[in-house]
Amino acid sequence: MFLTAGSRLGIYEVTAKISEGGMGEVYQARDTKLNRDVALKVLPEGGVE
Repeated sequence: MFLTAGSRLGIYEVTAKISEGGMGEVYQARDTKLNRDVALKVLPEGGVE
């Protein structure tokens, strides 16, 4: 899954991509309900082998 700045995933608004690797992608996001920054890890489709 590829997310861009401004994308929403539930209550989270993505602000930047932090990292990516074999275990998935990590994004910086804003929790719009609690008004704080969080990190989101998105696993690759099909899981990790």
